[in-house]
Amino acid sequence: MPSSKLSAKLRLPVIVAPMFLISGSELVVASCRAGVIGSFPTQNARTAEELDAWMGRINDELATAPEAAPWMVNIIANPNYPRRDADLALILKHRPPVVVTALGNPRDVVEAIHGYGGIVLADVINPRFARKAIEAGVDGLVLVAAGAGGHTGQLSGFVFVQEVREFWDGPLVLGGGIATGRAVKAAQVLGADLAYMGTHFIPTRESMADERYKRMIVDADCEDIVCSDAITGVKANWLRPSLIAAGLDPDHLPPAGTIDFAKADTQYKRWKTIWSAGQGVGSAHAVLSVAEVVDRLVAEYRAA
Repeated sequence: MPSSKLSAKLRLPVIVAPMFLISGSELVVASCRAGVIGSFPTQNARTAEELDAWMGRINDELATAPEAAPWMVNIIANPNYPRRDADLALILKHRPPVVVTALGNPRDVVEAIHGYGGIVLADVINPRFARKAIEAGVDGLVLVAAGAGGHTGQLSGFVFVQEVREFWDGPLVLGGGIATGRAVKAAQVLGADLAYMGTHFIPTRESMADERYKRMIVDADCEDIVCSDAITGVKANWLRPSLIAAGLDPDHLPPAGTIDFAKADTQYKRWKTIWSAGQGVGSAHAVLSVAEVVDRLVAEYRAA
């Protein structure tokens, strides 16, 4: 699939990453109207009825904005995730133009989404997982490199893009510490087609983040980021002040936690009380609208 199909109608080659407990229908619509791909993870809608309503609302609102960018939804592909099949059924009902899979073999999801002509991307954290996703038939890859907020990869974006480009000439999206328009341009110079950005959109008026979370992002810099698997069982980047507020010592965290797809509420509570951000957190200096953030990024990108 040519990357031009993915980047059609974009003012800026950016996907606003699907962020757990942060991205909702309002953030998606605002992002798409501003000229970047908006997205959310299906589990942010706490029930099937809410997910149905969110996707219906996104389609309805973007139908009145023909110049808007396409939207994307994120689904957990792991069959042990109890909502996977129900979430997929609603995706097939509402037909988002782009779907990104995470945490599991995407083959079944790919076949279903291709059935209505949708584009499927896969989150991967190393070249081995990239090869598996390609074998499963995805249209593009999201390379989650070191420095990404939430669950993060450990490879430098410089290395990751270079190695994947050795065997893949399809669409590549790079994420990990990308926080300015200059960094978006740099990702393209490396060989990526689009950039994945999340942290800078947490302190936006349209995000679902707690106001204290937004303020913590604005006040933080890269030294406030702690990478640990103690909270969820998977390496993730956490805000040091939120760890301290939860009664944890960031320099002496407990052994690795466990990720349990069968107990979604457990994961919900962990992310509800301990907050994540990427290493590019220092570029966010105020709570702004999505449109204001995108306007600034576009100006930086053009200057670069």
